[in-house]
Amino acid sequence: MILGIDASTYLEVLDHGGKYYVAGKAVEPLNLLRSNGVEYMRIRLWNNPYDEQGNSYLGGSCDINNFINLAKLAQSKGYKILLDFHYSDFWVDPAKQCLPKAWRGFSVEQLEQAVYDFTKSTLLTAQSNGIDIAMVQVGNEITNGMLWPAGLLRGGHGGVRENYPNFISFVKAGIAACREIYPFAKIVLHLERSYDQDVYNEFFGQMQLANVDYDIIGMSYYPYWHGTFDMFFANVNNCKKFGKQIMAVEFGYSYTPEGHVIQKDGQQIRVAIDNEMVDEYGVVEQYPITKQGQAQFIRDFLARAQAEGLDGVFYWEPLWLAGEGICWSTPTAQVYIGEEGKPTANEVANRCLFDYQGNALPSLEAFSLSNKQPK
Repeated sequence: MILGIDASTYLEVLDHGGKYYVAGKAVEPLNLLRSNGVEYMRIRLWNNPYDEQGNSYLGGSCDINNFINLAKLAQSKGYKILLDFHYSDFWVDPAKQCLPKAWRGFSVEQLEQAVYDFTKSTLLTAQSNGIDIAMVQVGNEITNGMLWPAGLLRGGHGGVRENYPNFISFVKAGIAACREIYPFAKIVLHLERSYDQDVYNEFFGQMQLANVDYDIIGMSYYPYWHGTFDMFFANVNNCKKFGKQIMAVEFGYSYTPEGHVIQKDGQQIRVAIDNEMVDEYGVVEQYPITKQGQAQFIRDFLARAQAEGLDGVFYWEPLWLAGEGICWSTPTAQVYIGEEGKPTANEVANRCLFDYQGNALPSLEAFSLSNKQPK
């Protein structure tokens, strides 16, 4: 089973002074994770994550330059690369799939061509920089489509949702460019709602009917949104009928319900995931949101994933520390995605494998296929 991480924000954390420690000694965390058996790095890519004045939206500033620089660093340490195209200028998920600013007003045909052109030019740039991409994700959490409104999957109410032809034309355009430039890279189609067998049956059934050329079913698994291990792995086994590899390309768990403090003004940052969020499925009863609870969650999830035949797992943002200037967004970026007025500081730092001060947590050792028990 492949062990991977998504460390898309790593360079931005370093730029803002982030440091990592084990037993009080400064360390290079990518080396530690590599020694644990982690062999893949997933890196997201946004088209143009900058405002009209050229200021970064933050959240990793995940443009082509970040991708190239981070991929080169990862490769130098022995990692293989999964490139995660978002086809947007900032975050996308099932609730938002915003068009890149440069593509607004495009027709369906123009969007299809834009996806192909952007994918191809990005991959050619990666290739010219010596990046050996092993996997390419065409869209991120595309459960409800992408490039809204043109590629929005809508309606359904127990049946097949509307607008698959538009959406599939965008997916096929991205895949065509990938096959052309990196013919041996595996193509990932990534959904969330990983407890929902009906959604996966509908979506991947439509991919099958349309002869979409892909290799891997990618899932997000966060128990506070996607339920228990039993619910997740029931769907993993359900999806084996499609004859593809299956991976959790995102998973994670929190180690504290307490937010961090921004030193400059003493502002307390409320974390996005706390005890209240996890309680819906009762997961917190087995895995309390503590340092040891996080470690045991990771240890048990990896063991179950191996037992159930999952082909790979990727821990999402294990290195995204809390800190001054380390933000998930700027106010301008929030306007772009329609989420104005939220705090901008990193609200998911409690999912790291390091604490708010950069000290390694027990979960760092747990994130290994050796499945070591705590000493």
